[in-house]
Amino acid sequence: MSNKNDKLSVFISLILRHKPDVIDIKLDKYGYANVDELIDKVNKSGRYLSLDILKEIVKTDKKGRYSFNNNFSKIRANQGHSIYVEVDMKELEAPPVLFHGTATKNLSSILSDGIKKMNRLYVHLSSDTETALNVGKRHGEPLILKINTYKMNQDGYKFYLSENGVWLTDFVPNSYIERI
Repeated sequence: MSNKNDKLSVFISLILRHKPDVIDIKLDKYGYANVDELIDKVNKSGRYLSLDILKEIVKTDKKGRYSFNNNFSKIRANQGHSIYVEVDMKELEAPPVLFHGTATKNLSSILSDGIKKMNRLYVHLSSDTETALNVGKRHGEPLILKINTYKMNQDGYKFYLSENGVWLTDFVPNSYIERI
């Protein structure tokens, strides 16, 4: 993805996950935006977006942030919303261990209070340490936490797997967290 498309992707992420009002666009209850309207309003904001560029952004996004409906008339963010949307996710039993990437500055709070969803709809967990490390780097000096999801499953916590492979849950109590 080109640097220009990277910047467009970040802007589209802002719109589809957090602030659709930035370009005065409405999302349906599932978080979908009309593609033609999105393209038109992104262009009116002084950026250039076409359907081909949008398809390229979706196809090459390393994190798999977005998905189209079957006929490419609608697009949504797969997860990471701070606004309420009904993203259809499958409830699944999580693998025995998952990982959470964060910054070292958050460690004392997490060890005290657990991992909270903060301004998002869910806590995000990764199935591998590399992904967790990359998430942690975005927030400062990275730190990887190991989550005993085997025990969480036994204790009745619910997990969901998003379309792009991110594990989601409402909260991770500190008793299931280990620093690695």
